[in-house]
Amino acid sequence: MQVTDADRRLLRHLQAEPDISNAALAERAGMTAATCTRRLEKLRQAGVIRATRVRIDWRALGYEVEVSLRVTLDKTNPRAFDEFLAAARDVPEAYEIQTFLGQVDVRLNILARDMAHYQAIYRDRILTLPHIADIEALMHVSDIKKHEALPL
Repeated sequence: MQVTDADRRLLRHLQAEPDISNAALAERAGMTAATCTRRLEKLRQAGVIRATRVRIDWRALGYEVEVSLRVTLDKTNPRAFDEFLAAARDVPEAYEIQTFLGQVDVRLNILARDMAHYQAIYRDRILTLPHIADIEALMHVSDIKKHEALPL
């Protein structure tokens, strides 16, 4: 799909305010509501807009500890990646799982209520995952810049 300047205007405003009404979005983007609706539907059908999400403040729900675990797998087993990832998906506190090329194979981002909760997760869920050769834990301290919007 060819993304036009008008589409970029829509996407810019939608990124800034995902719950904006269609009428307000159309006005800000300088088009009619009907044109806005058609363009948004084309962007959805093309897969440019995949979803509209709700962002939850986990701290407001009592989750105070965020840890990024860098995992290196024992790659002597040809099924190490598949078996590790299948088991890691079952850890409910792992809100993000990423794979990498390089020294680190997988990163698990974990949310916990407090340090005691994190220690329980680590002992009972993380250390029981298969094929772990090494783990490095990085405790999240603060967000300096966290911007998910693209520079459209």
